[in-house]
Amino acid sequence: MVNFGKRLVADQIQEWKGYYINYKLMKKRVKQYVHQTQAGGQDHYQVLKEFSRMLDDQIEKIVLFLLEQQGLLASRLQKLGEQRKILLEQPDISQICQLREAYRAVGQDLLKLLRFVDMNATGIRKILKKFDKRFGYRFTDYYVTTRANHPYSQLQQVFKHVGIGAVVGALSRNLADLQDHQGSCLSIYDQPSIPLKDPVIEQINASVDRLTHSTNFLQFIGQHALIAQEDIPSAAEDIVDDHRYHFKSLLLNLANTFLYMVNTYIIVPTADDYSLSLGAAATVCGVIIGSMAVAQVFSSVYFSAWSNKSYFRPLLFSSIMLFMGNLLYALAYDLNSIAVLLIGRLICGLGSARAVNRRYISDHVPLKIRLQASAGFVSASALGMACGPALAGLLQTNFKLYLLTFNQNTLPGWVMAVAWLMYLFWLCISFREPVHGTEEGHTPLDADAGCLNNERLENGLLQPMLLSPGSKEKQDEDGDQDFDDSEESFEESHGPATSIASAYRLLTPLVKVQLLIYFMLKYAMEILLSESSVITTLYFSWSTCTVAIFLAILGLTVLPVNAIVGSYLANMFEDRQILLASEIILLIGIILSFHVTRLYSVPQYVCSALITFVSAEVLEGVNLSLLSRVMSSRLARGTYNGGLLSTEAGTLARVVADGTITLAGYLSKDQLLNVTLLPSLLICLTSIVATFFTYNTLY
Repeated sequence: MVNFGKRLVADQIQEWKGYYINYKLMKKRVKQYVHQTQAGGQDHYQVLKEFSRMLDDQIEKIVLFLLEQQGLLASRLQKLGEQRKILLEQPDISQICQLREAYRAVGQDLLKLLRFVDMNATGIRKILKKFDKRFGYRFTDYYVTTRANHPYSQLQQVFKHVGIGAVVGALSRNLADLQDHQGSCLSIYDQPSIPLKDPVIEQINASVDRLTHSTNFLQFIGQHALIAQEDIPSAAEDIVDDHRYHFKSLLLNLANTFLYMVNTYIIVPTADDYSLSLGAAATVCGVIIGSMAVAQVFSSVYFSAWSNKSYFRPLLFSSIMLFMGNLLYALAYDLNSIAVLLIGRLICGLGSARAVNRRYISDHVPLKIRLQASAGFVSASALGMACGPALAGLLQTNFKLYLLTFNQNTLPGWVMAVAWLMYLFWLCISFREPVHGTEEGHTPLDADAGCLNNERLENGLLQPMLLSPGSKEKQDEDGDQDFDDSEESFEESHGPATSIASAYRLLTPLVKVQLLIYFMLKYAMEILLSESSVITTLYFSWSTCTVAIFLAILGLTVLPVNAIVGSYLANMFEDRQILLASEIILLIGIILSFHVTRLYSVPQYVCSALITFVSAEVLEGVNLSLLSRVMSSRLARGTYNGGLLSTEAGTLARVVADGTITLAGYLSKDQLLNVTLLPSLLICLTSIVATFFTYNTLY
């Protein structure tokens, strides 16, 4: 595996050779500083001052050359624009084609410039990490914070690259004008929602987006799926992907996701009534709801491993288990057995195939539509979460058929059993088992590995501009070591973790903080949702139908909130800023939920619930976005991948939350709400403190 110093020399554009970062000189200077400080020749303050000045000079050289090249591209576009005006007055098909190719040539040169920026940014990031390691400082935090936020910083010019945006805009507009739609008076500015479908423009936009981590609604909502997005595929890759792709199979995976989420939340409005009818306390609803999550802790692992060999068989097994589990859930009423009820929910949890659904999208959906499929996965989950309680609200009837009872408690089980039986027939008829990656001669990207953007630079501009915590090292040509996942040995870089313990050892403190935040938000949401029927009955005497409508409204806020965050907020603020703000707002929502006065009103409960739920949803998207950047590339594939770890963290949070509700039931009813909210408050405060400690590393 070629190290970065050699790759920089090999991949640089020769005519631009003098404008790249002098990585070899910087590396040698770091070694000199180490020797000088050890010998007492220089103090640390002087070293920091000299190294900062040297790095500033290197960045200035890069940025000034970048501006010069942007000017040359702008000049070429201006000349082409004059030719375009003449051709539009006297159209000539052959000359229009030649002019279009000339514009595309400018686009190709712009792509070269973007690669130039990315290669230099990687060099800056690596030399900063090298300095930190050799001196034991957190110099990177200081340097990036002071330079990126200063109005005259050269780094800011690279981050924002406004000039490149202007060049892309000029290319897009002129290529659109040259397309075959004479007689139209519309331009790209009149139809901003219809992007120009030109391969060069698509490659440039993809490179710019990855370079700056910019986002839109589709990307933001797709991040919830923890499914990796890769570079734009070549034509050959497109053919292979299209050959593997089967739309009905994708639809079946999305339907499985939707039905499972409906199955999870359809019992929430009636779980307390069901437990009372079987002679248990109302707060046993926590165990009833949480037993599905308990089983999911184990099922996620074996489904993740099973999907290495097949997709059809895990989905078939999932459907059968969910059919049987719901059947037992419905029969528990006539059998008058709380044990049968819990066993039914446990069996449902053993049928959780979300790991299979994610992996199918990651491995067997073409790259060009994988983002849409990822967003579809999240949308199906959100829609299922809303439809579950809403459907429960409609099942308000009571009759007997032979010896079987059909009422608001049993109908969720009967309805879901029928739904899974229908799904089972559809699966057997329509699903097509894809050819696995090992059979095609390559290793597939793992399902839940949306956590892993640290692929090799040659495959695309995926690295963050400066920071990429948690990366490894490799020996370079001077006997020194560089920090980067792209420079690990093949076995280290591509070898997956083989156990939960080995995966855990790959978690850096930064990753652990993000997993803590994920645990916290899932805990807070589960407490809110699972105890809603008990709390609203206790304080407000709400009917099952009212509870169902309330929960459905909460679920329906997911997509609109993500649309606002993904389309606007994510482009105005950094992810870490949204993360911290969401945590603070979530903390406010939890505090407002406490019963501290004599009167606990409906407006207080509803408003605090909305604040808690919405802020948790926003927090989840940003948290998973940051998690995808900071996890080790060794968690990219295999059974024990980063997505599985985050899924386990969220599932464990649900189990603990539901257990807390049941345990709190042994206290007086007046204390139930505050006792269940107290752990949420403490965990939220802990996560905020942890975020403050790692804030400067979340770039």
